[in-house]
Amino acid sequence: MANHKSALKRIRANNAKRLRNRYQAKTTRTFIKKLKNTTEHAEAQELYKTVSSMIDRLAKKNIIHKNKAAHNKSKLAKFVNTLAA
Repeated sequence: MANHKSALKRIRANNAKRLRNRYQAKTTRTFIKKLKNTTEHAEAQELYKTVSSMIDRLAKKNIIHKNKAAHNKSKLAKFVNTLAA
C-alpha cells in the first residue's frame, strides 16, 4: 500500500487511465473485426477511414506502438484493395 498522498492519487489516476485505454483499444478492435467481415468495397472504404483514424489516435496516445499501428493500417488497406478486384 502507498504511504504518501500523492502516491494514492497516482494509483487512482493510473487506474482511470488504464480503463479509458482499454475501452478505446477494445472499441478499435471491434471496428477492425467489423471491417474484416465486410464484403462490399464501398462500405469497406468508409469503414477503413474510421478505423484508420482510430488506430492513429491509439498510436498517438501510446496505447499501441506506432509500428504496430502502421502494420495494422497497411494490412487493412491491403484487405480493402482486394475487395475492389
